[in-house]
Amino acid sequence: MILIGIDDTDKPEGHGTGYLARQLCALIAASGIARVDEITRHQLLFDRRIPYTSHNSALCMRVEVQSGGLSALAAMCRSYLLKHSAVGSDAGLCIATSSDVSPVVEDFGFKAKKEILTQDRARELARCEGLSLEGLTGDHGGAIGALAAVGLRKSGRDGRIGWRPGLRETRGIVTAAHLLTRSGIDAIRQVHSGEPVGMSDLISVNPWPRSVMIDGQAVLLVEPTESLNDQCQWQLAPKDTLLEFSGWAVAERRLPR
Repeated sequence: MILIGIDDTDKPEGHGTGYLARQLCALIAASGIARVDEITRHQLLFDRRIPYTSHNSALCMRVEVQSGGLSALAAMCRSYLLKHSAVGSDAGLCIATSSDVSPVVEDFGFKAKKEILTQDRARELARCEGLSLEGLTGDHGGAIGALAAVGLRKSGRDGRIGWRPGLRETRGIVTAAHLLTRSGIDAIRQVHSGEPVGMSDLISVNPWPRSVMIDGQAVLLVEPTESLNDQCQWQLAPKDTLLEFSGWAVAERRLPR
């Protein structure tokens, strides 16, 4: 399994890094080079001294190489980002076999959520760990976030799921069983108690089932519907709550056990 981290590919007037990640994954899948399993979004430090477009978040794509090998995958990612990253962006790219991402790299990712890190530090760490890390446009500052995204995804304890097969196509009122079998969700839990919901329970999904990475699983957080007249028992937890679980809040928060 290969992890591909990208960061700082966008500018305010164009498409965001999340859009570019989804387009790149579609290209990878269509080429037959790799099967795309997932895209995760990882929030890094908010600080006025760090140049970022809107939220300072980095993306990690998880793929399984099928033909052409790692070199073909890297060449495709590099070519795509050089062509499609916004003018004035500072795009960075990190590619690593998941098993090669050590706890030291994971720690770098969590540090990037709390500290201002440097390119020199990121590049030295990647060199020591044998990971591919490069800057592609501008001043190459996105290399820091690209490496951090790979470390954070490997940890299984950070981020929001931006894409899995079937995820963004799921809308409306559906059963928990439907979500668990057709949308890439691993678990559905009540946000206040941490308890699972019944497989036949109805959940209002609007606009799509945003889930967060908890203990290596894509967990959809839900809360009771606000009205007894609603056609379903559950609704998605509000975005502010998801931000707390997906690394936006200053303080860490975990589901009750």
